[in-house]
Amino acid sequence: MPDTLWFALEVTLNGLMAGVMYSLVALGFVLIFKASGIFNYAQGVLALFAALTLVGIMDGQVPFAHLINAVFGTSVHHFGFQVPGLIAIILTAGVMTLLAIIVERLILKHLVNQEPIILFMATIGLAYFLEGFGDVMWGADIKKLDVGLPQGINETIESTTYNLFGYGLFIDTLDIVAAFVAAALVISLTLFSQYSKQGRALRAVADDHQAALSVGISLRFIWILVWSIAGIVALVAGIMWGSKSGVQFSLSLIALKALPVLMLGGFTSIPGAIVGGLIIGMGEKLFEFFIGPMVGGATENWFAYVLALVFLVFRPQGLFGEKIIERV
Repeated sequence: MPDTLWFALEVTLNGLMAGVMYSLVALGFVLIFKASGIFNYAQGVLALFAALTLVGIMDGQVPFAHLINAVFGTSVHHFGFQVPGLIAIILTAGVMTLLAIIVERLILKHLVNQEPIILFMATIGLAYFLEGFGDVMWGADIKKLDVGLPQGINETIESTTYNLFGYGLFIDTLDIVAAFVAAALVISLTLFSQYSKQGRALRAVADDHQAALSVGISLRFIWILVWSIAGIVALVAGIMWGSKSGVQFSLSLIALKALPVLMLGGFTSIPGAIVGGLIIGMGEKLFEFFIGPMVGGATENWFAYVLALVFLVFRPQGLFGEKIIERV
């Protein structure tokens, strides 16, 4: 096989793996949208906040250390011990669940039956608050995240890539791990949504808040549940992206790449989030490989959004989204 075709195959495989990473973020958006009918602008910041909290717990950092030291004139930054990765992940999942309860108590319960734009604006405010809160709590410096996964920074290429079939097709090992994790998440969330009592209640809440309340469904419980699950999905995404490129505040911008994924897969489809991510990841890599040299390169920055625009024009509900028919 010619070298160009081998390289194109490697680009395709790496594009699919990158698409899985996008899908991990998109899953959180889908969950919130299915429960409330709104786009959760804060999902990317949730991934950042989860990753910051995980690193802080693992390293034994003192929360709000800079603020405490400035007020009391001390110089304490660490407790003097480190927490094992698995225990730190469990503790961070608990923090994300606690955050979901706080969000419901302080924000969501006051916005029942409000217009979707009101809820959307609330998530924008929440996003900026969490970003600033995470900065004050854990500091703004770039942090390395190591929970035992293959590291994407400061490592040799042999230790971070897998030579597929021995033919020189190198794939990032971390992306392979992310693919298996994403597949497990999609299967679990799909089964939960379709076959559990809470999953059916979630879909009922998404259709009509008032109707759900009238049949005895606790709207507050469903919101806490879905925001908790979205927070744990954000934690998984934060672990993968943080292990790949370090935990930094630009991590919250991965939410922007999840937007085209949602538009392709559909805002209400959990499997669609994965399929949309795979299409975006593979498409942008192949487009850059074949077309990029003809137009000066850097097509990865805009290809996904142009493709999403095409879908908005010809199939606005996405590949797996529900087509809504209204009678007037």
